[in-house]
Amino acid sequence: MMEEEELEFVEELEAVLQLTPEVQLAIEQVFPSQDPLDRADFNAVEYINTLFPTEQSLANIDEVVNKIRLKIRRLDDNIRTVVRGQTNVGQDGRHALEEAQKAIQQLFGKIKDIKDKAEKSEQMVKEITRDIKQLDHAKRHLTTSITTLNHLHMLAGGVDSLEAMTRRRQYGEVANLLQGVVNVLEHFHKYMGIPQIRQLSERVKAAQTELGQQILADFEEAFPSQGTKRPGGPSNVLRDACLVANVLDPRIKQEIIKKFIKQHLSEYLVLFQENQDVAWLDKIDRRYAWIKRQLVDYEEKYGRMFPHEWYMTERIAVEFCHVTRVELAKIMRTRAKEIEVKLLLFAIQRTTNFEGLLAKRFSGCTLTDGAPKKVDPPPCTNPFLEDEPGSEMEELPMDKGDLEQPKKPKVPENPFHGIISKCFEPHLYVYIESQDKNLGELIDRFVADFKALGPPKPNTDEGGAVLPSCADLFVYYKKCMVQCSQLSTGEPMIALTTIFQKYLREYAWKILSGNLPKTTSTSGGLTISSLLKEKEGSEVAKFTLEELCLICSILSTAEYCLATTQQLEEKLKEKVDASLIERINLTGEMDTFSTVISNSIQLLVQDLDAACDPALTAMSKMQWQNVEHVGDQSPYVTSVILHIKQNVPIIRDNLASTRKYFTQFCIKFANCC
Repeated sequence: MMEEEELEFVEELEAVLQLTPEVQLAIEQVFPSQDPLDRADFNAVEYINTLFPTEQSLANIDEVVNKIRLKIRRLDDNIRTVVRGQTNVGQDGRHALEEAQKAIQQLFGKIKDIKDKAEKSEQMVKEITRDIKQLDHAKRHLTTSITTLNHLHMLAGGVDSLEAMTRRRQYGEVANLLQGVVNVLEHFHKYMGIPQIRQLSERVKAAQTELGQQILADFEEAFPSQGTKRPGGPSNVLRDACLVANVLDPRIKQEIIKKFIKQHLSEYLVLFQENQDVAWLDKIDRRYAWIKRQLVDYEEKYGRMFPHEWYMTERIAVEFCHVTRVELAKIMRTRAKEIEVKLLLFAIQRTTNFEGLLAKRFSGCTLTDGAPKKVDPPPCTNPFLEDEPGSEMEELPMDKGDLEQPKKPKVPENPFHGIISKCFEPHLYVYIESQDKNLGELIDRFVADFKALGPPKPNTDEGGAVLPSCADLFVYYKKCMVQCSQLSTGEPMIALTTIFQKYLREYAWKILSGNLPKTTSTSGGLTISSLLKEKEGSEVAKFTLEELCLICSILSTAEYCLATTQQLEEKLKEKVDASLIERINLTGEMDTFSTVISNSIQLLVQDLDAACDPALTAMSKMQWQNVEHVGDQSPYVTSVILHIKQNVPIIRDNLASTRKYFTQFCIKFANCC
C-alpha cells in the first residue's frame, strides 16, 4: 500500500514539474548546463546504466551513492538559501513603490508651479503689449482715414474738372482724368451708403453719359451719315475723343466704329449697286481695286486718328467682305441664268486671291464668330498627288504672286478663307454640270481614239502597256478635285464625287470591258469536258498575238485604275468636310475594275485551255490497250507543250509589271486542267 502511494506521489510530482517547451528553452538559455540531471528528458534508467555499464562497475556503487547524496545535500542547501532570500522581496517591493509614488507627486507639484509661472508671464506680456496694439490700430485707422480723405478730395476735384473739361471738349485732358476718377471711385464702393459719396458717383456716371453723347455727336458732325462730301481730314479733337471712348462704355466705341465704317463704305454701295454694270461678276476686280484704294486713303487720312488697338483698317476690310458677300449673293440670285462656268471660276479665283491678300495683311482678330473659316487638311501623305510636279501650284490660288508661297502643309490657316467666296457655293452646280459634260466628252474621245489607233503594240520588254487614256482621266480628276476643294468642301464635293463614280464605271465598261476580244464559247465553264470535239485534231479559234497583248494591256490598265481609285477615295476624304466623309465611297467602282481583271484572266485561261484541248481530247479517245510500243514522249504531250510555249511567254512578258495576276493565271489554268 505504501509503495502505491509513493508511486502516485512521484507521478503527481512529475506532472507538476513538466514544463512547456518554450519555458524549458528559456531556462536552457539562461542557465546552460551539461549535467544529465538538468535535461528535460532525463531518464533515470539510462543514467544508472551510464554510471554502471558493466557488472564489474558495481564494485564502486557505494562511492557513487555517496557522491549523489552529497549532491542532494548541496541542492537542498541552495534551495534553502534561495527560499530564505525571497522572504524579504515583497517588503522591499512595497517600499520601492511608495518611493516612486512620492517622486511622482513631487513631479506634479513642480509642473503645476511651472504652469502658474507661465500664465503669470503671459498676462504680464499682454499688459505690456496692450498699449502697443492700441497704437497700431490707431495708426492703421488714421492712415486709412487720411488715404480716404485724399481720395475723396481727388474725386471731388476730379469730378468738377471732368465736368468743366467736358463742356470745353478738352478730350485730351479728359482721357487721362476720367481713367483716374474711375480708378479712385472704385475705392468708395463700400461707402456708397454715404449720401455724399453716392452723389459723386452719380455725377461721374452723368459725366460719362454726357461724354458719350457728345463724342457721338462730334463724330456725326464730322462724318455725317447723309451727304456727298467728306471733311478734309481728321482733327485732334476727334483723335482725343477716341482715347476717351476707350475709357467709356464699350458700346460707345462700337457705335463710333460702326458709323465710321458705314459712312466710309457708303460710296461703295452706290457705285456697285445691283443695276450697275460694274456690279456683275466679269468686273469683280473693280470691287477689290476700290477697297484697296480706300484702305490706302484711310491710312493716309485717318490712320492716326483712331487708336491702333481698334484695328480700324482690318475692320473696314472685314465689313467690306461681309457687304460684298451679301451683294454678290443677291445679284447672282437675280441673274442666275447668266452665270457661266468660265465667268464663275474667274470670279472665284479673283475672290480667293483677295482673301489670301487679306490674310497676308491682317491677323483676323476682328472677325466675328459667324465669319466662315476653313481648317487646312493635314499634310499630304498620299501618292495620288505626289508624282505630279504641278499639284502644289494647282492647289494654290491661280495668281503669279501666290506661287511664291511655301508648300501647302506649311501654309498657316487663312482666317479670311470663304469670307466672300462662300456666296459662290450655291451656284457651283454650274461648275459640276460643266465637269459632267467635259468628262462625257473625254470618255467619248477615248473611245474614238481607241478605235482609230487600234490596240497597243506587243510589248515584251517592259511588261504590258497601260492605256494612256486612264492616266489622262485621273489627271483630269485630280485637277477637278483640287479646283473644287478650293471652291467648297461641302456638298459640291459630294456632287463631284458622284460624277467621278459615273465616269469611272463608264471607263471600265466602254474602254476596258468593251474592248476585250470576244470568244466563240457560249458556256460559262472552262472545263476540258465542255470543249470536247467529235473529231480528233479539230481546229479551235485562238486569240492572235495582238489580242493577247490587248487583254494583258487591259488587265494592267484595270489594275492601275483599281489602285488609283483607292487613292482618289482617300484624297477626296481628306478634302471634304469631316461631316461628309461617310458619304464618299468608291468601293463599287473598285469592284468594277476587279471584275475587269477577273474577266481578262479568265479569257487568257480559256484561250490556252482551248488550244490544248484537241490534243487532250484525242488522248482521252486513244485506245491505249492496242498500243504495243512506248516511245520517249507522246505526240499529245508534245502538242500541249507547244501551245504552252507559244502563249505563256507572251502573257508573262506582257504582265511583267503585275506578277501577282500572272500567278493567278497560272493557278487558274492548272486548276482548269
